[in-house]
Amino acid sequence: MAAHIGRRLRRGATSTAVAAAAVAALSASQAPGVTPSGTGDGSARGSGQSASDATPPPGTPVTGNSPYHTDLPPLTTPGKPGTSADLPVTTGPAEAGIPATVLAAYKQAEQTIAGSDPGCKVPWQLLAAIGKVESGQARGGRVDAQGTTLAPIRGPVLNGVGFANIPDSDNGAHDGDTVYDRAVGPMQFIPTTWATWGQDANSDGLKDPNNIYDAALAAGRYLCAGNRDLTVKQDLDQAILGYNHSREYLRTVLSWFEYYKNGTHEVPDGEGVLPGSTTPDSPETDEGSLPGGDSLGGTDPLTPPGSEKPAPKPPKGPGTGEEGPSTPPTSKPPQLPNPPAKPNPKPPTPPAVSPVTKIEDAGTGTLTAVAGRDFAEKITARVRDAAGRGAAEKDVRFEIVGNTDARFSGGRTSVVRATGADGTVTAPTLKAGAKAGRFTVWASVVGRELKPIAFSAVVTAPVADKLSRVGDKPLTTAVGSEFAELITVKAAHQGADAAGVAITATMIKSVDGAAAVENDKGPYFKDADGKPLRTLSDLTTDAEGRLTLPKVFADESAGTFLLRLTAAGGVSITIELEVAPAPSPSPTQSAPSPSPSSPASSSPSSSPSTRASAG
Repeated sequence: MAAHIGRRLRRGATSTAVAAAAVAALSASQAPGVTPSGTGDGSARGSGQSASDATPPPGTPVTGNSPYHTDLPPLTTPGKPGTSADLPVTTGPAEAGIPATVLAAYKQAEQTIAGSDPGCKVPWQLLAAIGKVESGQARGGRVDAQGTTLAPIRGPVLNGVGFANIPDSDNGAHDGDTVYDRAVGPMQFIPTTWATWGQDANSDGLKDPNNIYDAALAAGRYLCAGNRDLTVKQDLDQAILGYNHSREYLRTVLSWFEYYKNGTHEVPDGEGVLPGSTTPDSPETDEGSLPGGDSLGGTDPLTPPGSEKPAPKPPKGPGTGEEGPSTPPTSKPPQLPNPPAKPNPKPPTPPAVSPVTKIEDAGTGTLTAVAGRDFAEKITARVRDAAGRGAAEKDVRFEIVGNTDARFSGGRTSVVRATGADGTVTAPTLKAGAKAGRFTVWASVVGRELKPIAFSAVVTAPVADKLSRVGDKPLTTAVGSEFAELITVKAAHQGADAAGVAITATMIKSVDGAAAVENDKGPYFKDADGKPLRTLSDLTTDAEGRLTLPKVFADESAGTFLLRLTAAGGVSITIELEVAPAPSPSPTQSAPSPSPSSPASSSPSSSPSTRASAG
């Protein structure tokens, strides 16, 4: 991304010269608590480079070099070095206060990384320094109880105009832009970097860059990449420059790092000091900007050259020495005949902004989808003001509730999108999960106590509109045997493989009529006990829409038999099974010849010759 554009002016009593002196003092101190490498070999790790000499690491930085807040900490430190743990948690300079949930997220990230990567030694104060520079500690701690920002924090559009050109990489799932990417969340991750480093630190099943717990842990792991030891000066500088390729950015982060190490305290969420102001600002802010005119992506509020109006010159005339003879001054100035009217010191009242009063359905159709497929219909809502007009640039949160595994694109259960010029806003595509049933999507205006609207959605079980047998080899066997060929079928729906479709297999008597009757003889399956079973249910197709049946056996009945398979959706297929009769015995085996020694051969009637010799 492009280098930092337009350094912001720091508000308050501290002048530019004093701020520069603070940075100079910081550089001279070599950042206490961070030791330079001592190898002395002139390598990058042992060169002892200062912040101003550090070389940015290769690759796209975390923020894509989006603009950042350049406010510097006060010259008065919040406490003595190393004693921050002894400070009361609710007292101290305003700038040293960190919102409670944000502070908890930084400390949790430090503890988590200390357990998984103890060699990195990432301090939570470094995460706090980056969070201060990137988003003003999540806009002064405007987060919910789970640590998710109440409104999106997005950097400028990275379209190559003043910044880098990064085409959309997440279909707008995180940054709400389907054309270009934008830095997102309290730690300002661009979607491509979040795809690699995103974390689920609060164990809610989501990796959300808008959640301070997730974002802080992701930032810490990124800073530790490459086996860095953040107590080594060169590693620390390289880690910070990996966040934003700007040496001025590096010096700004280091100044806040030192300030927070000297002491800080906890303040309630939403009451942190915002950049460019001395007190928290109560109204919610639009994405990409902060109160007080401190815009993420704006330039310094300087007067353009040549636009200053010159001071009026004194009038020429008597007594000026430029025209006519001088006149002695009188004790009383002459009265003007018509003195000008006094200007009204009261500025004109700005026109009242019509408040947001309603959120409504903007024509969303029926929300129905087959399990595992996208919903064809998208949820659309409209926000209206008191005059009934569409309210533009209002953040609307869409949230999936209920016992469902349906998700918005990107695997999210909650997304925030801003309304357009006509007050309408469309949620991302809904994708049905494997679980059939009903669920609800709530749409509410962020930061407004308005009644949300509910959209009912239904996920139906997978169905098939086509069922076919895989292979065409005849299915034959003899009575009392088993079929050697296993039967496999394939289900499809609208030309695509139909996964998870329920199928019933039944041995039937005939195909006449819609209600086929189960056969009581012929081929059969076996149950768990090995007993004949002629109907199988609870069968489902695999990811490719295929189903292979168990082995089929034949009893003592010969003939042509029928197997019908019926899929959810009503489509069916009938398969013929041939059972051949047992082979008939051969004629030579039907009546064996009597042997000479058998009793019948010695009887008188059968042996006359024998009977004759006897008498």
